[in-house]
Amino acid sequence: MEIVAHRRWGKDDLCLHWAAVCMMQREGNYWHMLPQANQVRKAIWEAVNPRTGKKRIDEAFPDELFKKRHSDMFIQSKYNNATWQALGSDNFQSFIGSPPVGIVYSEWALANPTVRGYLRPILAENDGWQVFITTPRGRNHAFKTFQSAMNEADSMAILQTVEDTGALSQTQLDRELREYVATYGEQMGKSLFMQEWYCSFDAAILGAIFGTEMAAVERENRITHVPHQPGYPVYTAWDIGRTDATAIWFWQVINGEIHVIDFLCDSLKDPDYFASQMLGKKVDINIVYDKIEVEYGADIPEAAHRKAYDYVKLWLPHDARAKTFAAKGKSLEELMAKVFGWKLIDQVPNLSKMDGINAARKTLPRCYFDVKCDIGLDALKSYHYEWDDTLKKFRDTPLHDWSSNPADAFRYLSVAWQESKPAAKPENAKFDLDRTFKQLVEQNTRKRLKQFED
Repeated sequence: MEIVAHRRWGKDDLCLHWAAVCMMQREGNYWHMLPQANQVRKAIWEAVNPRTGKKRIDEAFPDELFKKRHSDMFIQSKYNNATWQALGSDNFQSFIGSPPVGIVYSEWALANPTVRGYLRPILAENDGWQVFITTPRGRNHAFKTFQSAMNEADSMAILQTVEDTGALSQTQLDRELREYVATYGEQMGKSLFMQEWYCSFDAAILGAIFGTEMAAVERENRITHVPHQPGYPVYTAWDIGRTDATAIWFWQVINGEIHVIDFLCDSLKDPDYFASQMLGKKVDINIVYDKIEVEYGADIPEAAHRKAYDYVKLWLPHDARAKTFAAKGKSLEELMAKVFGWKLIDQVPNLSKMDGINAARKTLPRCYFDVKCDIGLDALKSYHYEWDDTLKKFRDTPLHDWSSNPADAFRYLSVAWQESKPAAKPENAKFDLDRTFKQLVEQNTRKRLKQFED
């Protein structure tokens, strides 16, 4: 189920009460997840219902039926073994030991979409349920989830604007609009007002860094099927995380165009996992007496297509030599070199974040993206500057959230592709149209030299 509703609709309150009822009916673990762990205590655990003056948690989980543990925002039923906990979807992996039977994804449009793919099989195995609640943030993964819920027979999609509920009078709405405009400016204020109160998926994301460029990508239909071309090598650009996600973009350069053919992103994974995903087969990297040994195993069906990739360069961030990502004192750079060879390993020049952002803005108009890159594309759309509510303006730095790692990896792509020589079409190209500009120049040079020799 997905509920898309305006501000102050009561989405979290409804789901807290629903979880309490479910706990009395079925034993199991229930989670209420916000995008970031540091938001949870203030927004859910300590939040007060302005209508009643009582804490939301106390209203939904009365002390007569539930006992609360404030240290980790944990609640247990007094009548069975059912539990409830408030979490952040940015660190959900640390709680996997107690698999849930029910999950509420609050502010889903701002959450990391990979969490759904990770937890969905667990819910299916437990015959569990999931509820997504949100206000829109552009046509990102929350919009896709809503469309999917509308089309699934066993799901439900609810969208309610302020007109549907009558929560505010026209006078109050006019006042809200004036407040938004005064705070954010004419264009952005109206856009945010439509997003928050009229649930518009078309409103621009507030402070979006690549908003103009990504709008052009969609308008020009440059998100499509972009198949791997065997005649051209494949480059990758990485952003390395451990508690954060590690993100990898895969691309080919064809006639001056950047064909982004693949995207990979995951959290709390070791180098073995990423090497396996890149090669489409199981890779075990072992450290034996300070030497790196690599073993190869069976094919991985979901990544089998990558076995066809002819990698020529793995562009790693400038800190890839840091010995923090990999185990036993070996850096990611050393481990990947053992798998792919040192010739393929290189580091992106260490530019400032703003220089990288400017490079990405210049690179995006050259890019065609395969539909497989949907999560990475959502990240590029969502990547935004942090809002300073005290100064009422955006800060100069991007907000660090789930979109940061994919966006950083794309910044590295934007710098690295210019360092990479354009790929040459195989020499057996039959027509001039199939050749690059460089090949045509070389061909004409050879012809002139041959005529001179004759």
